[in-house]
Amino acid sequence: MRVEEKSILAKFVGLYLISTFILLSVIAYLIYDMQYKSIYNLSISHLETISSKISSKIITSDMKNEKLNFESLCSSDQGIKFALYDKNDNKIFTDLTQDVPILFNKKNYLNDKNIVTVDKSTVGHLGVKSIVMINDTFQEKIDKITVSLIFAFITCYIVICAVGYYLIQLFMKPIENERKRLDNFIKDTTHELNTPITALMICTDKQTPRSEKNMERIYLSSKRISQIYKDLTHLILDTNKKKEIENICLNTVITKELEYFELLASKKHITTKFNADETCIDIDKEDFKRIIGNVLSNAIKYNKRGGEIVVTLKGNILSIADNGIGIALKDQNNVFNRYYRATTQDGGFGLGLNIVQKICQEYNIKINVKSKLKIGTTFSFDFSNLLKK
Repeated sequence: MRVEEKSILAKFVGLYLISTFILLSVIAYLIYDMQYKSIYNLSISHLETISSKISSKIITSDMKNEKLNFESLCSSDQGIKFALYDKNDNKIFTDLTQDVPILFNKKNYLNDKNIVTVDKSTVGHLGVKSIVMINDTFQEKIDKITVSLIFAFITCYIVICAVGYYLIQLFMKPIENERKRLDNFIKDTTHELNTPITALMICTDKQTPRSEKNMERIYLSSKRISQIYKDLTHLILDTNKKKEIENICLNTVITKELEYFELLASKKHITTKFNADETCIDIDKEDFKRIIGNVLSNAIKYNKRGGEIVVTLKGNILSIADNGIGIALKDQNNVFNRYYRATTQDGGFGLGLNIVQKICQEYNIKINVKSKLKIGTTFSFDFSNLLKK
């Protein structure tokens, strides 16, 4: 990965982690605030209920002139304590284990870690003016919620980070693969161009004799550069080019293409055979030449020395067969993919068959590939839809 890509990725990851942290923090705070208020309100409500019961017993006992043992009023609920005060705010009774300062002018309030309610509904019965209820388990409940939220926050953040990392890897993989393909394409293109250009420079040097062999090398090198140029311009520039559909005789075009590749084939002592019926179709001539040219080029490039190429045109079916290295079964579905190369033999950068496929798709020409390793490959084209009617 390049430095610029790493920098952009680092910024994206940083922004993702920070924004996720902030979002989770806001959610955690809202949950904490909601839980805090809920526990607080429930605790107040519970204390007021118990206080109301105590007040009712005090008033009833006073009206019946019955003695009341204040200890019997103690709540069985864990953490619930109470105290009774007279009109001068002096303590009459308490089951508190520690002294808690009381604010008699407030009905409900939070004192340190305790919730306190002050109930004055007894209105002096049995000398009790105020009932003070205290819940000392409130902070313990809040602490438990805080710990649970912190644990949930950390767990969620780790999970989100892990999912984010997986998604980044998932999204970066095709980009990385495409970048590698592009890098390989540039390297292969450079290599492909370097060989014929070097040969041209050597053959055209002033000190190099103008022999027939050198002229042949110049011709082959020029033809190779021309083929590379045609492939690249077809992919990049020809997308909007207007097609000139005309009725062409395949026999004539194929014969000229075979003559064009004859010198290249002879360098590997490859023989070519052409058996044809008279067949004419409606197609752009340059498109058909690209189909033939790319398939013939591969048939020569991946053929064995002293091999054979058989071109057959029977009715609406054109087949080009060679007895070269062949294509493995697992690679046959990928040979038309751009930049795909099943082998590194004799260079190439995986454009030719991709161009062939695109042209065939445009004209609805059916392609069939049959191949066996070390036996050979046959490309067949069905021109039924283009036959002149």
